[in-house]
Amino acid sequence: MRKIFIWFFIIFSFLSSNIYSSETTKLFLNAISSYKSGNYNDTIKDFSQIIESGISNGKLFYNLGNAYLKNNDLGNAILWYKRALKLTPNDPDLKFNLNYAISLVRDQKEEDISPFSRIFFFWKYLLNPVTIQWIGILSSFSFFILVSVRFILKNKILNIISLFAGFIFVIFTLTSFYIFYEEANFKKGVILKPEVSVRSGFDKGSTELFRLHAGTIITIQKSDQEFLKIYFADGKIGWIKKEEIGII
Repeated sequence: MRKIFIWFFIIFSFLSSNIYSSETTKLFLNAISSYKSGNYNDTIKDFSQIIESGISNGKLFYNLGNAYLKNNDLGNAILWYKRALKLTPNDPDLKFNLNYAISLVRDQKEEDISPFSRIFFFWKYLLNPVTIQWIGILSSFSFFILVSVRFILKNKILNIISLFAGFIFVIFTLTSFYIFYEEANFKKGVILKPEVSVRSGFDKGSTELFRLHAGTIITIQKSDQEFLKIYFADGKIGWIKKEEIGII
């Protein structure tokens, strides 16, 4: 596990924030001191209070994940790493620690993505969503500029280049819409408790179908009052309590 804490980046973020306060600074400095002394419970408490005050920062989420991992809370560590990944998708230290934490999870499901999809839609799995969106935006500008220039210059080479830019524009725009659709309709969650029972229904009398353990990433299919219907893998679908899952 990489123990890199980018304190100056976070401090700068706090100083430049409209919600910066002396209380936030005190909590932040206490969290640093607690982490260095190995008091991870206090670190978690102080970082959590900062987040509850309304601050959303990828580095802050990442460091909270580090504190949870040090405190042997695998579920919350992966949850906060995943939340940090949405804000800082290109952070190599975050990716390293997340992959390390995932390697500790007991429930390792089979790959849902077919080899065909990974080969023919490689950009979706190779690039993060933010990069895909920017490629779509930049390629759209390039396409319309090239089309305009082509009509003026009547150049055959520009025809080929503009067609290629148009192809990239369509592919990456459609991919961005699909990612947005996935995130809106197929929310992900992380098992937080050491072990949970996944049942066929809402009450304890329902048949236990299988068990999952802390850190397991699942897909949420349906919400019903205090319960969630979750999907883990083919043939592994059932209901668990909402309090046993952290929504990414």
